[in-house]
Order: sequence, then structure tokens, then C-alpha cells
Amino acid sequence: MTDAGNNFSKKKPRSPMANFSDTQISTPIHIPVLLDKTIQLLAPVDGGLYVDGTLGLGGHTEKILQTSGPSGRVIGFEWDENALELATKRLAPFGQRFSSQHRNYSEILDGLTEMKIKRVDGLLLDLGVSSLQFDNQTRGFSFQADGPLDMRMDKRRHTTAEAIINNYSKDDLADIFYYFGEERQARRIAEHIVVERQKERVSTTSHLAHIIARAIPRKFHPRKIHVATKSFQALRIAVNKELDNLSLLLDTVTKILKPGGRVCIITFHSLEDRLVKWKFKDNPLLHVLTKKPEIPGIEEIKTNPRARSAKLRAAYMKG
Repeated sequence: MTDAGNNFSKKKPRSPMANFSDTQISTPIHIPVLLDKTIQLLAPVDGGLYVDGTLGLGGHTEKILQTSGPSGRVIGFEWDENALELATKRLAPFGQRFSSQHRNYSEILDGLTEMKIKRVDGLLLDLGVSSLQFDNQTRGFSFQADGPLDMRMDKRRHTTAEAIINNYSKDDLADIFYYFGEERQARRIAEHIVVERQKERVSTTSHLAHIIARAIPRKFHPRKIHVATKSFQALRIAVNKELDNLSLLLDTVTKILKPGGRVCIITFHSLEDRLVKWKFKDNPLLHVLTKKPEIPGIEEIKTNPRARSAKLRAAYMKG
């Protein structure tokens, strides 16, 4: 690379906190995204059976249970043990109307089969990283504060972001950043990581963020987001196999829903949104309810800045 010398200069790297306001950092952890629009499209009714495939802290499930009272039920799937524990406590007042499984949403069909449930009236996925995860520096999802390079949604998984950064080849790293982060500087970033890890193991979020900031010439730094944002997104997707899991779920959704049953999926980046859009469109058993995705309004974004990139698509099962 012709400008490698400039990239490794002693100039102080830009702080990973540079592009984040106090409002974004302190956003409450209990705000479900696009709540009203999701409930409108999911249309829960008394006596219905629904699945929240990404239970999180239970915000969407709580609203579904309230709307489908007095006898509607929700089964929550959640692979983050900490979130599952908190959501279970939150939803305890609903008694037997709520149940849960410590599983990824790609395993919903298996989970329902084990429960001897054939089909359900509605399915919801909110694919965003919750504030519980994002704001906890020990989880390694964010460079807002220094922490270990982990990024596992489920601690039972073996591969961490640290393992990928320190062991994958230059080409494999570049592919992750390019295909999962849509990062145009992917190869440059991968080259710098390989050089830096030969000097010292890359094991923290701030270390990686500083490497990325040095790798990309200042003129190519984005104005609205931190320079490492896309690379961190890409790593998280790779660690948790998020697109693979989403694809598996979308391929089984018509085996999960009853005729007339509805599926609502909230995505937060273009890779997920395109996958949902085309899987819905190409499935002859689904009728798309959202010609264009529903997006948050100005007031919701003011209240919850992390909702700004959310898109909601919905469909129902024909028959």
C-alpha cells in the first residue's frame, strides 16, 4: 500500500467516542423499536398464539400480551441468557400466558416441535442489538468504552471476535468487512490488522477501533458515524452467523405460521433488509403487507436515537 507509512504515523488516533452524543450513550434499555406499527401489523387477538423470536428485554412481548388479553399467549426465544433472565422477571405477571426458550430464532421450528405446537398465529423478530448488550462494555459489541473483543450473543458459542481478528487470514478478514459491513476500505483494514497483531495480540475494542481509524486515510472517514462502525457490525455478524440464522428462519416461516398468520421483522442494516425483502417476495405462500418498509418517525428517533436505522417488513401466510 503506497500510503501505509502515513497510516502508521504517530498522530494520535481519533477517539472511538468522537461521533457519539451523550443522548445516544444514555438511551434507556427498555424502549422497544417501532412498537405501535409492529402491533398494528402483527394484529394480535385474544386467544392467539405468538412467537417473539428475539425476546430481548420483553418490550414487544409485553405489548403483544396486553393486546391479546385475556388469553393470548407468547413463546419467547432468546439466546442471550442475561436478557432472557430479565425478560422472564418482567413478564412474570402474565403467568402461564408467557413461556420461553433459551434458543436462537433459527431454531424456532425445532422448539415448537418439541413443545408439540404445530403452527402459530404470529411471529416477530427484532434483529437489533439491545442496549443491554451494546452498553455493557464487557460484551465487546461497542467501542464507546474499552472492553474485551467478545461480541457473542450467546456465551455458549465458542468463536469470539478476538479469535477472528487474531487468527483469520488477511483475505478472510477483508471479506468479512466487505460483505458483512459493506466497508469499501476492507482490504486496507485487514492489512493493518495483520501487521498490528504480529506486534501485539488485538484483544480489546478500543485497540481494534484505533487500528481501523489509523488504517483509513482521514479523507475517507465518514462524517455521520465513527470510522469503525461498519467493521464492528461486520465482526458481530460473523461471530453470531446472523445472516445464516436469518436465512434459516425465513426458509421455515411458512412451516411455523397458520394460514392467515403474520410475520413481522425489524432490521437495522441493508444486508438484513434486502434478505427479508426478497425472501418475502419470492415465497409464493406469503403475501407481503408492506410494499415499502415502515420506518420510525421523527419523534421516536428523538426518544430513541438507535431506532433511526430500523425498518419493519411484514407478510401473512396465504391459505
